[in-house]
Amino acid sequence: MEDTPDGGVPAAAALAPYLEEIVDGSKGELPPIYFRELDRLIDSSNATPDTWCTIARIVYEHRDDHAGFVVLHGTDTMAYTASALSFLLPGFGKPVVVTGSQIPIARARSDGRQNLVGALQLAAAPDVPEVSLLFGELVLRGNRATKMDASGLDAFDSPRCAPLAQMGVDIVVNRALVRTPEGEPELIAGKLGQVAAVRLFPGFSASILANLCRPPLQGLIIEAYGAGNGPSDDREFLAAIEEATSQGIVVVVVTQCVRGSVQPGAYATGSALIRAGAVPGFDMTTEAALTKLAVLLGQGLDAATVAALMQQDLAGELTR
Repeated sequence: MEDTPDGGVPAAAALAPYLEEIVDGSKGELPPIYFRELDRLIDSSNATPDTWCTIARIVYEHRDDHAGFVVLHGTDTMAYTASALSFLLPGFGKPVVVTGSQIPIARARSDGRQNLVGALQLAAAPDVPEVSLLFGELVLRGNRATKMDASGLDAFDSPRCAPLAQMGVDIVVNRALVRTPEGEPELIAGKLGQVAAVRLFPGFSASILANLCRPPLQGLIIEAYGAGNGPSDDREFLAAIEEATSQGIVVVVVTQCVRGSVQPGAYATGSALIRAGAVPGFDMTTEAALTKLAVLLGQGLDAATVAALMQQDLAGELTR
């Protein structure tokens, strides 16, 4: 980032000198790196599903050239990209570490230097051969991470899943949690499905849902209350879900809560959503559910198959 009168903006070629200084100055503690900068650079608030696919395609095409990969990314949508990469790169079998900073690396107090050094060390070792998100002292599964703090240096956490590793004096890996790669490496990076997410609130209008569930929408994430509950007394709301699912739109229910899981059948208000045709997302984050749904729908699968796969653990994103 460089400072402007309107605030920080990404600047081409501004990062490379810092990378050279950090790697060359490590006296061999850090691995040699190949650095690629996208053209054009964007603030992560401007990221789109095409951005996820571009990153996935570059990483996949260079899989055999490197021991691991570090994706430097803005924090605003970092959890979405980390989640998406876990579904776009099944069976990848090498570390893909997504990281960034809250304070730009050009500033004296930047947390970017520490995060970059940790990410390079993690990417150079075979201990965590999956997509992860490193921030501060935590290495999180990419599709379990969520941004918890807009300004703190420990901005990310995964409240529904333990960290994959801790970045202390040593890198302590939770080997029991790290996934063993399955199958051959693949790239799923074509056009993704059209998806959206809505958060329930008291007085939520069924007309909002009905207007949203029009072409080209293919999938919808509902952030419901508690264990997956919604307004079961609102017949128009339930009818809108029934109409959406009858039209082939896949509706997935996740919880608004930071911790916990959707529990089908725990409450009548949750059962009403399921009877209307929605499927439970269990303990997936909104970021994971949204990106997973987009990737599955982009493969041209029928709605019933997508709905079934949304309830299965594909990349460590949910617990049944």
